[in-house]
Amino acid sequence: MNKEIVVFENSNIRRHYDAENEIWYFSIIDIIQVLTESANPRDYWFKMKKRVKTEDGYELSTICRQLKLMASDGKLRETDVSDVQSIFRIIQSIPSAKAEPFKQWLAKVGFERLQEMQDPSLSMDRARDNWQKMGRSDKWIQQRMTGQETRNKLTDYWKDSGVTKPDEFALLTNIIHKEWSGVSVKEHKQMKGLKTQNIRDHMNEAELLFTALAEMSTRQIAEAEKAKGLAENAKAGKKGGSIAKNAKLELEAKTGRKVVNADNFLAPKKGLKKNK
Repeated sequence: MNKEIVVFENSNIRRHYDAENEIWYFSIIDIIQVLTESANPRDYWFKMKKRVKTEDGYELSTICRQLKLMASDGKLRETDVSDVQSIFRIIQSIPSAKAEPFKQWLAKVGFERLQEMQDPSLSMDRARDNWQKMGRSDKWIQQRMTGQETRNKLTDYWKDSGVTKPDEFALLTNIIHKEWSGVSVKEHKQMKGLKTQNIRDHMNEAELLFTALAEMSTRQIAEAEKAKGLAENAKAGKKGGSIAKNAKLELEAKTGRKVVNADNFLAPKKGLKKNK
């Protein structure tokens, strides 16, 4: 099953999972298409934003963002998306008999997320099942899940130390990644030929291990230094990333092979495959 598409009443709803912030975003025009059966949902959404702003001074554009999702022609195109809470607000402005079932469906999505928050093992079980269906080896899955646990401990520390904004999480993540790997997260994704995919799902064994080492080192250094806020955690991130960087360089010197490379899992059931 394509995790970037979910089905409601035989209609495809495109979605994107922000792994860093653990938020699902849904395509607004896909939802409008389902609820209104409009021949031009994009135009409907454009007029709707203008109407709601005129009626009560509330701008729907402030509760949505743009992400590149796969269009019907197979190309990635920017489209408006919102999280579950904001989708509920948008639905309130759509006069449709289908709105209530859709609300219930979204509530079910939210309930499943709450279940996972109360019992993290459910999330881990679902992730393991999905990776197995994608043909990942048991060894790779274990490394991926161990790395995620390390990541979660780091983000928990950031939250407790005053780092709360999504862009701050992304900045710190990028500092650590660039320090150990020599490239930014964006550059690493481009190297692997990735677009909306989670880069960690396309890392090889060594990349996963060094990412985990960098993030574990960052957390322990931050704890030792009692880092608070963005600036102090950024310094800890560079120190933690440099530990993994030195280990990476030593391994590369011994093996003659680069750790960071273009391997990915884009070819189904064939394991890691080199982009050409």
